[in-house]
Amino acid sequence: MKLLTPLIAASLAGASLMHAAESSITSKSFGTTTNGVKVELYTLTNEKGASASISSYGGIVTKLLIPDRSGKFDDVVLGFDKLSSYEKKSPYFGALIGRYGNRIAKGKFSLDGETYTLATNNNGQSLHGGIKGFDKVVWQATPVVTKQGPSLKLTYTSKDGEEGYPGTLSVTATYTLTNKNELKLVYTATTDKDTIVNLTHHSYFNLAGQGNGDILGHLLTLKSGKYTPIDKVLITTGELTPVKGTPFDFRKATVIGDRINQENEQLKFAGGYDHNWVASKLPGHLGVVAKVEEPKSGRVMEVLSTEPGVQFYSGNFLDGTLVGKEGKVYPFRSGFCLEPQHYPDSPNHPNFPSVELKPGQTYKNTIIYRFSTKS
Repeated sequence: MKLLTPLIAASLAGASLMHAAESSITSKSFGTTTNGVKVELYTLTNEKGASASISSYGGIVTKLLIPDRSGKFDDVVLGFDKLSSYEKKSPYFGALIGRYGNRIAKGKFSLDGETYTLATNNNGQSLHGGIKGFDKVVWQATPVVTKQGPSLKLTYTSKDGEEGYPGTLSVTATYTLTNKNELKLVYTATTDKDTIVNLTHHSYFNLAGQGNGDILGHLLTLKSGKYTPIDKVLITTGELTPVKGTPFDFRKATVIGDRINQENEQLKFAGGYDHNWVASKLPGHLGVVAKVEEPKSGRVMEVLSTEPGVQFYSGNFLDGTLVGKEGKVYPFRSGFCLEPQHYPDSPNHPNFPSVELKPGQTYKNTIIYRFSTKS
């Protein structure tokens, strides 16, 4: 493991020496992909001792150490110890998702009068960018310690036609572990041809600690009065349905497991929650879209976003067959995801906010996972 000269990096970034001495970035080899590309694992540590480990393969957050109310640090994200496991069997643990987060119906959409056919990888649908989405490529990484905290800049150029998408897309994803115990993600992208883009983050969280039981006792708040219902292949119908009077009403803090097994067609389709909620905040403005509390540890996570929606997934496809970090088994619903995003299948629903990106424009998306504790 090597320390990446935080004093020099901090000085270049304009940070004080005090921050530089207390924040750091280290790197080590995370192995080699099956096609022979070397992968690095970077660990960002802030001045409070929290740390995030991020792989250049897939921009994956492999570990996130956050304190509980007594100051004890636990890893609060699911994942694997080895690169090979992420390549072979990961259900998008901790990954950077693109070009298009969530599903596109039948892998088809039209843009500028032309129909594009994408790679399909989920019951005949295109999910999370296709067969080889951004979660399965090796990104160029540049670490730096800033005033906010240690940061890692990842860049990747997706060629015109990759997975069926039009345009060469130049993407930057910057991860910062702030000294306020926030994991801040900033995505930007530009294109040389009209295209679509919808980037997000896919960590599976368990605020009791990864591998420490299910997440059904967590309390969830979603600042949303509507959600987008799905059909039996998990494709949105295009409707915006009020949550009032349904198991999808999380406007007040509600235990995740309270209504997850109710008789409800939407819950049956997904095997639980795997839906997009319409954020109540103004589109494009950074605001809180979700909050999760874990009573035993006292950990609290707020999710802030600039995006118009957030996907809540309750880990319905985890079934105990995956063995994760430290040999811990991941049973049914042992992790949850909160993925700020544009709505699923937006290119096929003109009534949804646009996901089009044109030459000369810059796509920008900010996501913050803010951690604290409650006594």
